Amino acid sequence: MTATTAPGLVAARPSRQAAGSAFIALLSRDARVLWKTKFAFALRTIIQPALTVFVFAYVFPKIGQGVGGAGGSSAFSTLLAPGLIAVALIFQGIQAVALPLVQEFGYTREIEDRVMAPLPVWLIAGEKIASGAIQALIAACVVLPFVYWIPLTPVHLSFHWFEVLTVTPLACLLGASLGLTIGTRIEPRQVPLLFSVIVLPMTFLGCAYYPWKSLQAIRWLQVLVLVNPLVYMSEGLRMSMTNVPHMATWGIYTALIAFTALLAGLGITGFKKRVLS
Repeated sequence: MTATTAPGLVAARPSRQAAGSAFIALLSRDARVLWKTKFAFALRTIIQPALTVFVFAYVFPKIGQGVGGAGGSSAFSTLLAPGLIAVALIFQGIQAVALPLVQEFGYTREIEDRVMAPLPVWLIAGEKIASGAIQALIAACVVLPFVYWIPLTPVHLSFHWFEVLTVTPLACLLGASLGLTIGTRIEPRQVPLLFSVIVLPMTFLGCAYYPWKSLQAIRWLQVLVLVNPLVYMSEGLRMSMTNVPHMATWGIYTALIAFTALLAGLGITGFKKRVLS
C-alpha cells in the first residue's frame, strides 16, 4: 500500500506505528471539529426525530386521530422509539461522512491534506467510516431521551444487552459506510437530489414507523423493502430495546454484516478512485 498518491511525492510504505498515530490524529481532528460545531450537531440530530415523535406520539394521542388512538398509542410509541434512533443513525452517516466528502472532493480540496498522512489510502477511507460511526453512536445517545420522554403515552423499553452491544455498533458502522459510498459517488451539484431521491424513500420505507412483519398485508412491498439497509437497523434496534415482534434475529445480523461489508467495500473503492483520479 502507498502512503499517499499526491502528485510529486514519492510513495512510501508507512510503518505500523506511524500509520496508527496518523489514524488517531485524523480521528482527533474530526473530534475537534465536532466539538467546535457541537450545537449544530445537536440541532441537526435532534430536530427531525423530536418533531416526528412529537407529532405522532404526542399530538395524535391528544387529538385522538390516526395512530394516536387510545388503543394502540402506547404500543406505537414503543415501536417508534428504536425506529427513530435508526433514522438518526442513517442521517448522521450521511451528514457526518457523505456531505463533508462532497465538499472535500469539491471546492475545499481538503482531501489532499488527508492523503498526505502516512496512511494507505484505504485506511484514510476507513478513518472516515470510524469517525462517522462514532458520531452516529453519539447521535443515538442524544436522540434516546427525546423519543422516550416526549410521547404522551408510556414508552416500554426493555434493553437486551447482548443485542444492544452488538447491533448498535453494526448499525453505526452501516450508517457511516453508506455515507462513504454516497459521498464518493455524488457530485456537489447533485446534493439537492440526495434527500429527495435517496434519503426520504429510504426513511419512509425503512420500517422506522412500523414493524417489518406488519407489511405481510402488502407482500410485494414486504419483499421489496429488504433491499433497504434501514430496515435491518430499525428491526435490530427494535429487537435490542423492546419486546415488540421483529424480524428473525439471524436475518437481522446477517443483513447488517453483509450490508456493512458491501457498502464499506464500495465506499473504499470509490474513495480510492476519486483520490487517484
